[in-house]
Amino acid sequence: MNNLSDNYPMVMFGEDWGSHPSSSQYLARELSKYHKITWVNSIGLRSPRFTLSDIGRALNKLKAVLNFNGGKVTSNAHQESSWKPHVVNPLAIPFHGQGWARWLNKKLITNKLFDVFKKNNSLDLAEEKPILWLSLPSAEPLLGQINECFSIYYCGDDFSSLEGVDHSVMEALEKELVEKVDLILVASETLSKKFPADKTVFIPHGVADYFFEAPDERPKDLPDGPVAGFYGSLSGWVDQQLIIRTARKMRHWNFVIIGPQRCFVEHLRREPNIYLLGEKDHQELPNYVHHWQVSLLPFKDNAQIRACNPLKLREYLAIGKPIVSTEFPALAPYKDWITVAGSDDFCEAIECAAAEVPKAKELMLNTAGTDFFSVINDWSDIDKIRRVRQRRASQVGSHSWQARALKIEREILQRIQLERVNTDK
Repeated sequence: MNNLSDNYPMVMFGEDWGSHPSSSQYLARELSKYHKITWVNSIGLRSPRFTLSDIGRALNKLKAVLNFNGGKVTSNAHQESSWKPHVVNPLAIPFHGQGWARWLNKKLITNKLFDVFKKNNSLDLAEEKPILWLSLPSAEPLLGQINECFSIYYCGDDFSSLEGVDHSVMEALEKELVEKVDLILVASETLSKKFPADKTVFIPHGVADYFFEAPDERPKDLPDGPVAGFYGSLSGWVDQQLIIRTARKMRHWNFVIIGPQRCFVEHLRREPNIYLLGEKDHQELPNYVHHWQVSLLPFKDNAQIRACNPLKLREYLAIGKPIVSTEFPALAPYKDWITVAGSDDFCEAIECAAAEVPKAKELMLNTAGTDFFSVINDWSDIDKIRRVRQRRASQVGSHSWQARALKIEREILQRIQLERVNTDK
């Protein structure tokens, strides 16, 4: 396959680099094999409010702009490799619903990019034609401003329902973006239905290599006894009430939650068998999953979850441990390997999944008064469980980020070559 890297650098607009593991950042690392990558940190998705959180975020943004160090970022706990892109911290006015703010942002960010590239001799926008990658609708005004030869909208979320977003503003900007870009990449099949089929490609999330590695010692902060665990942002889309009800019914189990807390969580803290372990380095997560009994996906049923395709779904599968989840569309390809349960049978689903046996109603274990784990009679049963876990992990064995990036690269190459042919006619 011909590489585009010699002729086409790539400028990527996304969230703040290193702020959290994301599909855009995994893809950037892999696409750096084909392109010289410049990463532009987030220009926001909503107008700020007069809250301590928003004030703190604004001050951090301003600090990043004023302390600009030539585009290099320092080491971060979430960076699982030594590679880092050239990072630009733009100054942007976060009132994307106002025409004057979009016009001003276009000027500020474009001038910043030209200035940074000139100072660092990294990219001559007057001569080179980069590929423009936009992960946020708020970056729409930048289309056509950096002499790009090809434009991509990478849509990882439904911005019309995403928590913490100016929905009407982002929906309008996304509509403009979709009409103008050359290629749309979506992270879920539900999202693909929103966009024109002729320029939309479904790119499911991949799995980092370290999720396929053997486990280390049990983490010291993981409680003893059977553990059902979840990692990820503890936000409004996580069904806290489901977790609390389940924990109260299963006092002999421990429920572990790893990740940043972005909503009120005091009700969870009050439960003696619920452990909030805080945020961990992404490379540490596989070891927690290896040492708990069941992985959980306890999501609410809302528009955001119906459109999502969470990274942790395939990461859980790669470890091979049983998974219990509430229902959402992205589970469809893996239904044979995941136990889907509602609030009424979530407890039963966890215990049966842990033992890799069918639900109790099917085995009539409750009626017989038999303990779930007594179904394991000898080593042949243990071996069957091991084979089930190996087969579960094999469902995502070829789903690496490298493979995802290669598919994107081929798509870009084919479309640029087709455009050239059509232009020459």
